[in-house]
Amino acid sequence: MTFAMVWPIALIVISNIFYNICSKETPAAIDPFASLTVTYIVGALVSLVLYYTLNKSGNIMNELKSINWSGFVLGIAIVGLEAGSIYMYKAGWNISSGHIVHSIILSICLVLIGAVVYHEVITLTKIAGILICMLGLYLINK
Repeated sequence: MTFAMVWPIALIVISNIFYNICSKETPAAIDPFASLTVTYIVGALVSLVLYYTLNKSGNIMNELKSINWSGFVLGIAIVGLEAGSIYMYKAGWNISSGHIVHSIILSICLVLIGAVVYHEVITLTKIAGILICMLGLYLINK
């Protein structure tokens, strides 16, 4: 496996660790959307700085001309993900199981979406994985 394949996964894992710790540690007294407002301001600034750092001669206005619906829907989806995580922890989910439960359900949904929308093949190993995931859900919630 090459570095080009490994580093994005490492970034996702490390970011998810901090993401879940920060979601769990969001003060109970603050409205999640007030907290997320700060999150998005910081995220927008970091994104802008990284854009110009990685693209020395970049022109953000030219880039924005190429945007399609996905950027807007991704913004809505991110709000749902982050608000859902904060509310999940406020509802009492443990950091050790809440993320696993929603990740298993998400994984099963994505296998089905991959098959229906993107014509990905559902192999016997994927079916076995789905069954193992369902067993895992049962055991975690037992």
